[in-house]
Amino acid sequence: MLCADQNFDVAQVIRFFRSKPGELIIYYELEEGERVSSRGIVEVCPETHRITRFLEKPEDRCTASRLASVVFYCIRRDTLSYLSHFIHLQPQATGRTFGVFWEWLVNKKKLDVFGMKLPTGFQLIGQVGLSDYTKWLTHYSTKKQDNPAKPITCRSYARVGLMGNPSDGFNGKTIAMTISNFWAEVTLVESQTLALVPHPLNDPTEFGSLQDLFCISRREGYLGGLRLLQATCKKFYQFCSKRGIALTKQNFTLKYDTNIPRQVGLAGSSAIVSATLKCLMKFYNITDNDLPKPIRANFILSVETDELFITAGLQDRVVQVYEGLVYMDFSKKLMDEQGYGNYVSMDMCNLPPFWLAYLSDPSDSGRIHSNIRQRWLNGEAVVVEAMRSFAELTDQARAAIKDGDWSRLAQLMDQNFELRRSIYTDDCLGPGNLRMVQLARQFGSAVKLPGSGGAVVGLCLDQARLVEMRQAFQEGGCVFCVIAPYNPSASSAAQA
Repeated sequence: MLCADQNFDVAQVIRFFRSKPGELIIYYELEEGERVSSRGIVEVCPETHRITRFLEKPEDRCTASRLASVVFYCIRRDTLSYLSHFIHLQPQATGRTFGVFWEWLVNKKKLDVFGMKLPTGFQLIGQVGLSDYTKWLTHYSTKKQDNPAKPITCRSYARVGLMGNPSDGFNGKTIAMTISNFWAEVTLVESQTLALVPHPLNDPTEFGSLQDLFCISRREGYLGGLRLLQATCKKFYQFCSKRGIALTKQNFTLKYDTNIPRQVGLAGSSAIVSATLKCLMKFYNITDNDLPKPIRANFILSVETDELFITAGLQDRVVQVYEGLVYMDFSKKLMDEQGYGNYVSMDMCNLPPFWLAYLSDPSDSGRIHSNIRQRWLNGEAVVVEAMRSFAELTDQARAAIKDGDWSRLAQLMDQNFELRRSIYTDDCLGPGNLRMVQLARQFGSAVKLPGSGGAVVGLCLDQARLVEMRQAFQEGGCVFCVIAPYNPSASSAAQA
């Protein structure tokens, strides 16, 4: 056989084989135009990766699977004893093929056989000779020289929590929206070695002076985006290995850029992770079937919480994966039964003009998460009831958005903030956040925190007062902008 991209990582395959109590078959998804009747077809359990059925060159009507064996097998020593029995059952030489052998082992003998997917295309499976290999190797070599790999660039957008946050980490419900004002962008290009390029501002290693070091460190902190790239790559390899996906042996160079303000709760870190994951999926041809959107959100969260110990919830990762305006239900029943919540994309037509303001110096934005989680885990009634109320407000906001009742939505946004304030207290919210809320209310605008602190999102239905409020925020040392919602449907239509 000949892989249409590169040789796959045999070491990864061997590790996967050793982790399973049975034999191993490598398979791939048939390309358009390939018929199942030309290949050995496998049916695979997506949870256990066990091969449930093997069909040697079946007719189309016999199976819905388009997963084909690539004639690469790992067989345990004890299993070789089955060969003599199989040969005895096949007196005709035409029946003594590996495909028929595996069909017999899996379907008749019920042997434990597992599958590992290689996300690429194949040539030269079957009756071929040396000249066929030479021809295709020359083809791919020439193709690569004439058409060097183009860089892969992916964006993920900042988000604002419109309703329900911070209950996403407490089995609550939220509504959030991606905004095109701010984004993180990652670029991947194939290279001889694997390299991660530091960002000149976020990952500095050289400074003009000690004063420059002081100012940059105070404003940007010590933890840039390079760790996010590295953690995502590490977790991606681990995920693919556990999920039975054999990656091709290709190296790449990753670099990132972002204009999402740091430390103001607009999901800047998860945007970098999300954009990196998009690039890796495109580079290795990993599809939504291999990594479905709900699981992708879980993956992004695990990069931040498991690898980098960042306190976070699912809301940001879900909305950055689905994009647009998303309703999310994280009820315990759903999370326990399927491992993720119920995520529904909402209509973004005719949304009102939301606005966003954030602190130019977010050093006093407060410790938003405080000890609420422990109090919630302890079953403290006031916290448990608050999280239930966040969920109720979210359902009411969903109905208001559907009906275009923006006055009602504004009321609910104010209620969301007051509920949050009641359980987190002013000391935890921080004076900067409270000052921005108070300023917005002077102009009759609804206002709440869109994330963990350092920014506020609002809805002002009086356009004249909106202009006045912008000036007041800017005079108060804040950055102010009218939100430009990112609508993935509109973006796809424009590209088409």
